[in-house]
Order: sequence, then structure tokens, then C-alpha cells
Amino acid sequence: FRPLLSGFLLDAFREMPDRLRSAIGAMDEFIDGAMAVIGEEYLRAKEEIISHHQEAIRELSTPVLQVRDDMLLVPVVGVIDSTRARQMTDQLLQAIRAKHSILEVCKTPELAAQVTLQPIERFSLDAAIIFADLLLPLEPMGLRFDFEEGEGPVIHNPIRDRAAVERLRVVDGGELDYVADAIRQARRALAGRVPLIGFAGAPFTLASYAIEGGGSRHYIETKQFMYREPEAWHRLLDKLARVVTGYLRHQIQAGAQAVQVFDSWVGCLSPDDYAEYVLPHVRVIFDGLKHEGVPLIHFGTGTATLLRLMREAGGDVIGVDWRVHLDEAWEMIGHDAAIQGNLDPVVLFAPLHEIERRVEEILKRAAGRPGHIFNLGHGILPNTPVETVAATVDLVHKLSQR
Repeated sequence: FRPLLSGFLLDAFREMPDRLRSAIGAMDEFIDGAMAVIGEEYLRAKEEIISHHQEAIRELSTPVLQVRDDMLLVPVVGVIDSTRARQMTDQLLQAIRAKHSILEVCKTPELAAQVTLQPIERFSLDAAIIFADLLLPLEPMGLRFDFEEGEGPVIHNPIRDRAAVERLRVVDGGELDYVADAIRQARRALAGRVPLIGFAGAPFTLASYAIEGGGSRHYIETKQFMYREPEAWHRLLDKLARVVTGYLRHQIQAGAQAVQVFDSWVGCLSPDDYAEYVLPHVRVIFDGLKHEGVPLIHFGTGTATLLRLMREAGGDVIGVDWRVHLDEAWEMIGHDAAIQGNLDPVVLFAPLHEIERRVEEILKRAAGRPGHIFNLGHGILPNTPVETVAATVDLVHKLSQR
């Protein structure tokens, strides 16, 4: 929600028709690609979107802004917002969901890029994140999975012994070129409006899915394997770390302007277990990417006791959830690192006055120090009211302006 790495200035310009026409051309090219995949039902929506943007060119009534940052200069193309434009965005997304599974969308670059753009078209966000799934690297490695209604991801051949670990292939990321293609298409369609972030799952989180066969509350199978088969465990995480490094490098080469490593389930570990069984493998990823020239974000949940170790493992930015005060977390990771967080996603279901109180508290704890990225402490939840998301984004922008 907040401009990447704070300290931004806003410079407005009234007449820049060439930049706007360039953005329209990119949008037109992008929608044409999506048409070939989605079908004729989008033609009418495409024409309305193009007409909407052509009106913006004619009127030139919205200034083109540049968000300037110590590390980033991001052009933001102003467009006319309207209820009709939001309705078309919702209709496009609903039609994609009706016709395609999550994996189909992930593996179809035109669709993945289209879905990536939906939050940017709907809200005044400061970055986009590519639409993909954490588990995608597991498939070319040899694990079969799909998403079952009400169950989430289900892996059909989970890892339970050393032999299964040895059968896993180490791939370099080229087998996931559809994600790189989606990044290239999304970058063209964004036309410089906001940066695009790539991501991948961290070794522990991927291993927990691969061993449990899906999600888990207590990670019994994962921890049993870790304790009983430590050599096989380290072999597994070494393979995953090398695959994730190559996968993220391909995303960067395709145009990702920052990448994030998600360790969603690592909070189930004690600090000693993290240091022994996880940290060395996460460090492989960040050491392997530190010369790629983009910010590296290291995110986990339930990690209040692990933050110092996560910082040791690597990352320019450490993501924190709502279970720790932001200023205390920043003390733990050190002020030479940036921090991301940390609004509880459930707060978005609260009344606006309560949301405002929570946002103000987080920004107060950040104390205006450069390097805070305002974000949720985890993913946005289903059925989150759209109006509160929009209000929160606007509130963060208003309160964090300098």
C-alpha cells in the first residue's frame, strides 16, 4: 500500500499526451493477447476500456505523476476512474474464474497477466505482484498436485522417505517460463505505472506442503521427517533452495523489479530448529540473488521469535505480521534493513474508525523512518469488503505523505 522504500515526492505535469498514448497502445496490445485465450465475450469490454482511455487522452484532465524515491523513480499514468470501469474489471475477473482453474490461469501468461493487473486497476496501490502460486516449482520437480474445492492444494505423491527426495529433479526455472512470460506481458501492460514484484515459496514452506500433502495445522509429518531423517531433510531443502534461486532469477530477467520469498509456515518452528534446519538453505537463495540488482524481500508469518535469524538468512526487506509491534520488529532486524507490514488482514472487516486507528498506530511506530513498506501481515482474506480496502489504501497515502 505504501510506496516502496519511503521518502517519496510527487511532481505533477498537466500535458503529457505521448505518455498517455503509449500507455493506451500497451493496454490495447495486452488485451488483444488476452482475447485469443479468453474468447469473444471480452470484445465488448475491450472496446469500452479503450474508449475510456481515449477519453482520458482527449481531455488530459488527470495529471501524470512521478513517484520519486531514494531508490526508485516510478512513472504513474493518471487515468479517469469511474464506476463503470470498476464494474468492467469485476466482470473480466469473474469470467476468468468461471472458465479457468487456478492452475490454468497460472500457466496461461495472458490470463495471469490480466489477473495481475486487476488490483492496480481497482485500487491506488504502489506495486503489483505477479499472479502465480507458491507450489508451481514442485510440478517440474516431479510432484503432482491440483486444487480441490474446499481443500486447497492437494499433492498426490507426497514425500515421505529419502528415496522420494532423491527422485526430485533440480530444475533451473526454465520449466516455468510461463511465469516469466506473464511477467513480461504484465510489465508491458503496466507501462511503468507501478513496479512489478515476483515471488516464490521458501524451502521450508514448500517442503511442508510436499511432505504433508497439503496444508497442515501442526506439521507433524514435516517435523517427524526433519527430526528422523536429517540428512534427507537437508538434501530436500538444498534441492528446493537451488530451484527457487533459479526460478526467481528467471523472474528478474523477465522484468520483475523486486522479488519476495514467502515462508508462510515457518513460524511453527522454534529458533533453534530454524537455525539448524532452515537458515542455511534460505541463505543460499539470498546469496545467489544479491547481485541481481533488485530489492529482495524475505517474508514469514508467526515469526516474532525468528526475525533476527531471518535477517541473518538474508533479504533487503523483512516482512512481519501483526503479532509483533512494528517498531520492536525493526529493532530486532536492525534499521539498516527495510521492513514490510504489518496490518492484521482481519482488521479490514472492522469499521472505518477502527481501521484508521490501527493504520495510524502502525505509521506512528514506523516514525517516518525511510524503509517502511506498509502492507498486510499476510494475504488478503476472502470476502474482505472492497470498500474498506480502498479506504485503507487512501488512508495510508494520506497519512504517509511528506
